[in-house]
Amino acid sequence: MASLEATHRGGGGVAAFILLLTTLSAAGIAAGNFINEIGFNWGQDHGKILENGQLLTLSLDRASGSGFRSTNQYMYGKIDMKIKLVPGNSAGTVTTYYLSSLGSTHDEIDFEFLGNLSGDPYVLHTNVFTQGKGGREQQFYLWFDPTKDFHTYSILWNPQSIIFSVDGTPIRQFKNMEASGIPFPKDQPMWMYSSLWDAEDWATRGGLVKTDWSQAPFIASYRNYSAQACVYGSASSTSSCTKNPSANPWLSQSLDISGQQRIKWVQKNYMIYNYCTDAKRFPQGFPPECSLN
Repeated sequence: MASLEATHRGGGGVAAFILLLTTLSAAGIAAGNFINEIGFNWGQDHGKILENGQLLTLSLDRASGSGFRSTNQYMYGKIDMKIKLVPGNSAGTVTTYYLSSLGSTHDEIDFEFLGNLSGDPYVLHTNVFTQGKGGREQQFYLWFDPTKDFHTYSILWNPQSIIFSVDGTPIRQFKNMEASGIPFPKDQPMWMYSSLWDAEDWATRGGLVKTDWSQAPFIASYRNYSAQACVYGSASSTSSCTKNPSANPWLSQSLDISGQQRIKWVQKNYMIYNYCTDAKRFPQGFPPECSLN
């Protein structure tokens, strides 16, 4: 990711991180072959793996949507996926791509793409859940048509921060602010998920525009899944992540000056909602991270 700079942190943070990772297996890099790296977790008959594992499609019709999950769980990682979104009138549909653990106190890092009427822009919805609590929504328009070609959507999750990027351009950062009492995802390994489903009750203009089922099947396409990550749950009790964190530079990547400028550019020109500026939603004051992030 060109706009990120690897910057090593203080020894105390690395030591704490090493203790945390003692149950993790070696850092893994998924080679992009969906046959080996994912499994369909619902709507299996609406998902296809093609081109010897290099292309995956999900489809949605009145009968069902579909979704898949990574074979591995990850405890920190840099996850990339090329996605081509549902073309044409996709109103009412939602294509998701996210990391999540399980349970009522789950952690989650979300990309959600809210469908549109033909000619209107997609809405890119992002959110961060910690210990079961979300409500940290930021939404964006994209500076290209995401249905015409594949574009790379990336999640960098390391002990310092979470950074959302599109084609290498960072659009959002959620920093680790535990020192200020703000929870950060760090204790629960997560799977990568993606799905295509019908959310006509809220997805497009708050549910005002319904799904036009005459346009079905709706199809989203995927390529080049890559997970540079610490894989959780191996029989091994140690990993390259624990033995030599410096061998995995994404573990200490942060935004450099160029990356910070790019985020400002995106948020100035393409952000359409930020929970940290929604005074009606928070009449008693904004969440504490809004003044720190």
